[in-house]
Amino acid sequence: MVRRILRILFVLLFFAAGSGLGYYYLPENTAIAGVVLNSPVTRYSAIGLVAVFSGFIGVILAPSIVEKLIWVTSWLEQKLNRMSIQEIIGGATGLILGLIIATLLGSAISWMGVVGGVLQSVITIMLGYLGLSVGTKRKEELLSFIPRFGKDKPTKTEAKQSQLYKILDTSVIIDGRVADICKSGFIEGTLIIPGFVLEELRHIADSSDLLKRNRGRRGLDILNKIRKELDVMVQISEQDFEDIAEVDSKLVKLAQVLNGVVLTNDYNLNKVAELQGVKVLNINELANAVKPVVLPGEEMTVQVMKDGKEAGQGVAYLDDGTMIVVDGGRKFMGLTISVVVTSVLQTAAGRMIFAKPKLGEKRTSEQEASSFDEVNAIG
Repeated sequence: MVRRILRILFVLLFFAAGSGLGYYYLPENTAIAGVVLNSPVTRYSAIGLVAVFSGFIGVILAPSIVEKLIWVTSWLEQKLNRMSIQEIIGGATGLILGLIIATLLGSAISWMGVVGGVLQSVITIMLGYLGLSVGTKRKEELLSFIPRFGKDKPTKTEAKQSQLYKILDTSVIIDGRVADICKSGFIEGTLIIPGFVLEELRHIADSSDLLKRNRGRRGLDILNKIRKELDVMVQISEQDFEDIAEVDSKLVKLAQVLNGVVLTNDYNLNKVAELQGVKVLNINELANAVKPVVLPGEEMTVQVMKDGKEAGQGVAYLDDGTMIVVDGGRKFMGLTISVVVTSVLQTAAGRMIFAKPKLGEKRTSEQEASSFDEVNAIG
């Protein structure tokens, strides 16, 4: 219906344009193809023919013009939907200021006639675009004069509200620990699940690779568990950024638009987000923070599970998965022994403890027999 109305309007516009051109360029006593317009009847007949011909051209061109116009309108709507309210207001303010300056400059050169008119049009287009671009990019400085939109001095309520949105990425959903953290009550606010993250999970769940398919389905199960079983607010964000290809970059952009926090366990995303001024909650950092503190010189009882990388080393694990490298522990393979912590290495990937058998710890004949029986049983 809208397309039909627009086509009719364009046909009428072409018809009116043809009538105006005919009336202006076909005065009385004008000769056209040997016919002299020496009477009002002949003149208006010629104007009518020009108008009809122009309207016929409008009938031919109107469908394509309408489709182009609708496409441009949809494109502008998508661009505006991806922009924050600060960017829209900043761009509009910059455009208005640019047009005002262009008008002032245009009136100064209006005495130049046709050349002045052309220059005025060029100046208006250039300054309008320049104001729009600068206003969008420098929105914070431009809107800092308006208390409602300025970000120089956010109120305590606004600062608190900005931390209530926790945006989940794909890796932390598949990891699954976020559900247990939400269940424990340590995460408050609203969990934001972007639509492009759901789309990525769906693609992973439909993958031909069995491992990827299982990971994708696990992620979808975790989301269903969070929405149905846990007492936490969950919101699906349909906001997308089609001009950005990577999902991580879209997450950072969405966090900037919503002024929220990214919840992830991806080390690279963590660093990229911090570089762009976006706050990140890393599940791995939380896991490392809640692990028990172990100091050099402390004693603990561990079971040596396997060989280490260096000669004579054995490897044991705590209940939380922390690796313990026991120097000289290879001969205690499969046994539970007391060790003394020598050093603790903290890395971005986790914590690693180095220890040595407690002084006086020996491998008895009963332990050797027990270990031999265990090896034979496994074999």
